[in-house]
Amino acid sequence: MQIGFVGLGRMGANMVHRLRRDGDHAVVAFDPNEQARASVEEFGATTVTTLAALAPKLQAPRAVWLMVPSGKITEESTDILLGTLESGDTIVDGGNSNWHDSVARAERCAQKGITFVDAGTSGGIWGLTVGYCLMVGGETVAVERLRPIFETLAPKDGFLHVGPAGSGHYVKMVHNGIEYGLLQAYAEGFDILHESQAFPGLDLHGIAHLWNQGSVVRSWLLELAERAFESDPDLSRLRGWVDDSGEGRWSIDEAMSLSVPAPVLVLSLMARYQSRRPDGFGNKVIAALRNEFGGHPVKSEAQTAAASTAP
Repeated sequence: MQIGFVGLGRMGANMVHRLRRDGDHAVVAFDPNEQARASVEEFGATTVTTLAALAPKLQAPRAVWLMVPSGKITEESTDILLGTLESGDTIVDGGNSNWHDSVARAERCAQKGITFVDAGTSGGIWGLTVGYCLMVGGETVAVERLRPIFETLAPKDGFLHVGPAGSGHYVKMVHNGIEYGLLQAYAEGFDILHESQAFPGLDLHGIAHLWNQGSVVRSWLLELAERAFESDPDLSRLRGWVDDSGEGRWSIDEAMSLSVPAPVLVLSLMARYQSRRPDGFGNKVIAALRNEFGGHPVKSEAQTAAASTAP
């Protein structure tokens, strides 16, 4: 089938590639970056140079998939599409939008007879190879019409219509909250192994590979850890600065509103904040207080700098 596609970044371009390669779907794509547009033209996609020019290139009933950053860009793109699409058309948001925003956008679209589908998408840069896990919310008629698109993008059993508009991004939000906790658990475990004094020099790559052979902690994330340790055993090329894209915070907000205890999710998010402050003021307060009440030793800025440059 034919679909419009907006946003040709690392995930978006690969999704267009998969749609063309595995389903031979007709894709009309837009991205403000000329090189990004050229990259999908190689896969047989047609491109336009402005978002407003997209709808006239599509046959009714039209469907346009947004794969752009959540927030302002998604909102602006939706506004433009609402001015160019017609009743009976569909907008799909495959980004990581807040589910509250998705519910509101569905209501705005409905006022113009346009259906809104939110497709929580997981798979990252590996989706081209293994497929994208799709958590889809929206009206049944619209979702079913787009089933050929979803089934081409997803692996077997990797697409599910989870409920009405907003539910796809709600499920993806919780999915990413769980991801925070899993990543933190692996991080702490490998940190202990790395710092071991009883058994220095443990082979983290070998251990990650071992754990993937039938152990209860085996997973795709652990397979990625195995790859990372193989190429850089001490991760010396990385800085321990961990970003967050919002879904973990939203999951915690939802847990609090429902009075659901989620201590692992909360602490994993706090650990990310801490990672961005290698010598944050809070740590200095703790060190100062320990010195004040117990005479525990402290390190000065000069000592810390000297230690970091010592051979």
